[in-house]
Amino acid sequence: MTGKRAEVPASAAQRTVIDAVVIGRNEGARLLACLASLAPQVRRIVYVDSGSNDGSAEAARKAGAEVVALDMRRPFTAARARNAGLALLEDAEHVQFVDGDCIVQPDWIATAAAFLADHPEAAVVCGRRREEHPEASVYNRLCDAEWNTPCGLALACGGDALMRLAPLRAAQGYREDLIAGEEPELCLRLRERGWQIWRIDAEMTLHDARIHSLRQWARRARRAGHAFAEGAFLHGPQHWGREARRALFWGAALPLATLLLALVHPVFWLLLLAYPAQVTRLALREGGGRDGWQRAFFTTLGKFPESWGVIGFHLSRWRGRRVGLIEYK
Repeated sequence: MTGKRAEVPASAAQRTVIDAVVIGRNEGARLLACLASLAPQVRRIVYVDSGSNDGSAEAARKAGAEVVALDMRRPFTAARARNAGLALLEDAEHVQFVDGDCIVQPDWIATAAAFLADHPEAAVVCGRRREEHPEASVYNRLCDAEWNTPCGLALACGGDALMRLAPLRAAQGYREDLIAGEEPELCLRLRERGWQIWRIDAEMTLHDARIHSLRQWARRARRAGHAFAEGAFLHGPQHWGREARRALFWGAALPLATLLLALVHPVFWLLLLAYPAQVTRLALREGGGRDGWQRAFFTTLGKFPESWGVIGFHLSRWRGRRVGLIEYK
């Protein structure tokens, strides 16, 4: 679905019962803005709090949301939080999932509900998530570009999406033991059941990434590598196997091979020229310019922490341990 955005009749969302599940921890004013943006668009809001100590739970309750406080004696995951909110929904037909650091655009839910009404084979619909402050750091700009995915049939959604409750429950919700990549894993299972995932040409949410340092960005990339490895392990190479292999090649295999071969002859240090060549290739593919070169540079650099995430997952698996939550905020 591309091109000029269609006008959505006001009754599109009113014909369907839509509730929302918001998850968060210590989001403060951002959470209240999120709840305020949802209130006019849904019947009911369930906020799932994961151990906030800034008064978020009480503030959400005062704002009219039903609050679920997760038992933090169990390992926390975003998937577990979303399932906890989902468990409270009874007669809703659709659910809007939102991260607590996002603001939902005024027309999003009506637009998304109209799309699901016109596409009975679709289980999930998402739109354009934008970074609210791309000017704050190069890392925020990278996030904004990452979220600008192609419109049309998609393989997966992110944390913000409108979903039909029936197929979501039939798939038994999110897999709670995943510390990352829970949305693509759920979408894979929905697609295996014959459902479709769509990304439409509509403004959906504003997100506050708050990534201001290389260390934060590297931890986020490491988490992505972990998700690649675990996804491929659970569902085979068709699910993120290519991404895991790329991370291992550029972030581990090539530098290690260069080091070992250079011990035999210094000429093998020239293998490291593959990195600037890769940056140049990606930048030209992106159309050049400052943004294109930045994305190319950080995409290539990101393969190092991604490879650490891949390797870390498999080392922990072989040791019979679970990797703890990898947070960057």
